[in-house]
Amino acid sequence: MLEDYQAISNAPNSPDLNGKYLGIISTDFALVAEFLKEASYQIRTRGFSKYPVFAVSQTPVAVGQRLIGIGEMNENQWNYHASMMEEFVQREIIAEENVEVFKSSYKDPDEFCCLFVLDKDFASFIYIPFPED
Repeated sequence: MLEDYQAISNAPNSPDLNGKYLGIISTDFALVAEFLKEASYQIRTRGFSKYPVFAVSQTPVAVGQRLIGIGEMNENQWNYHASMMEEFVQREIIAEENVEVFKSSYKDPDEFCCLFVLDKDFASFIYIPFPED
């Protein structure tokens, strides 16, 4: 399944995503945001990557390490896998020539969570702000 998403555009928050998924993802994200914020911090401070990415799907995916399964945290409805930009490049989801574009569009990971939403025939990066304390 993941191999079907070769060299995806790095355009943040596409209109397709906004229309269909943003509300659903935002509601679910609020349930797990603190956990993902801590995971992002750990990925960065332990030197794994400056660019954490969380794959979000309702079906199993072979990217990253599973952090939260459906229903495991406050009745969330999506799976969350921890990954990083480097894995997306290695798997050729982000084309080598688009790495700098990805880095320049990547938002402050202390304020925003980079999600890679996978659902049926749709896949896109989205940035959602972490809730303020």
